[in-house]
Amino acid sequence: MVTHPPQPSSFYITGSDSSSCLFWRARNRCVEFALLFSCAKTAITLGSSSSLCFATYLHLQPQNFQNSLGIPRFRMSTIIYFLCLSLLTSVSKSINDSTSLYLSPTIFFPNYQNMLNSFKIYIYTPSKPFSFSSPTESLFFTSLQASPFVTQNPEEAHLFFVPFAANLSTRSIARFIRDLRMEFPYWNRTLGADHFYVSCAGLGYESDRNLVELKKNSVQISCFPVPEGKFVPHKDITLPPLARITHASHAPGNRTVRYLVRHNGAKDSKLAKELGNDSDFLMESEPSNEMTLVERLGSSLFCLFEDGADISGIGEALRFGCVPVMVTDRPMQDLPLMDVLSWQKIAVFVGSGGGIKEMKRVLDRTCKDDECEGARRLGVAASQHFGWNEIPQPYDSFYMVVYQLWLRRHTIRYPRRELV
Repeated sequence: MVTHPPQPSSFYITGSDSSSCLFWRARNRCVEFALLFSCAKTAITLGSSSSLCFATYLHLQPQNFQNSLGIPRFRMSTIIYFLCLSLLTSVSKSINDSTSLYLSPTIFFPNYQNMLNSFKIYIYTPSKPFSFSSPTESLFFTSLQASPFVTQNPEEAHLFFVPFAANLSTRSIARFIRDLRMEFPYWNRTLGADHFYVSCAGLGYESDRNLVELKKNSVQISCFPVPEGKFVPHKDITLPPLARITHASHAPGNRTVRYLVRHNGAKDSKLAKELGNDSDFLMESEPSNEMTLVERLGSSLFCLFEDGADISGIGEALRFGCVPVMVTDRPMQDLPLMDVLSWQKIAVFVGSGGGIKEMKRVLDRTCKDDECEGARRLGVAASQHFGWNEIPQPYDSFYMVVYQLWLRRHTIRYPRRELV
């Protein structure tokens, strides 16, 4: 009988070296899968097909597939092929998510189209004519009334709008909810969870049952920022602020000012006084005209907004490439479009406790490796969602607020109880 000498391979270590055999098998598997993952990343970057990655891996150690794992080569090839596809998909998704301003870009766009095709809202008839207190509220309401989302058939509605004036007393609001409860079956079906209302300043907590259900269950749409204690993060929505700049489309790209401080409403704050004594910070109250504001936004790297002051200019800062810096000592859960935008990629959040020196250190660290340029680019792209129009345009503020309502359409509906 002719015998052949064993081939030198780490996969055939036997006898007293069995533990080494297991080690080298594991090592080679790790090396191969590391090369596979690297191949997947390269394929994504270069736009290569999955078959190229598959072929590359098959030629790494084709003679070892069956002997090392005891799996036939064809079956092993199939396993590796689908693993490669899975890696390609996951790497592609991670790359898209890391460069997108949206929290879930693969979900947002098809879901937005589903909203346009399917979403229906029923508007209750108010007891008497009324008006809202802010232009943003009024613009949202008039846009909603004229939109294709409104239905006259409440049975096909996903959500129900409860309209009432901003200056209406809590007792009158409670009476209005009580009347809806008695006249229609829809409130009791969800205890108000598929209803929403607009209140710029937000509603507080009251003892009346109707107001308790309205506040705890219904979606509140408020103006940004919402007074403390009047916003429920898991369900409530804020309206993007109305822009004061209407005509200018872009600003000059020469960034000569590092920090622009928007301090309307906080002129006497400790932070505003401290920043005013530092020459690196340009303090701005109310600009003399629109062009002056555009020039200042376009020439600044950062626009600082102090929590508790007027921070309605955040959309304008995004539009002109000035990275918003939110100076706050609390979690900001009432930012506009929180369900859609990845705010960590387009804004910087710093505390006020560290003083100017700490603030500069955080901002300088943020701008290393051209990260500021990426934040500016994403911010300009996000600014399209902060525009209000008399006739709503796709992806503008009105449609984005409605999209957030669409995300809240899933509620538990209780069966109606018939009296015997």
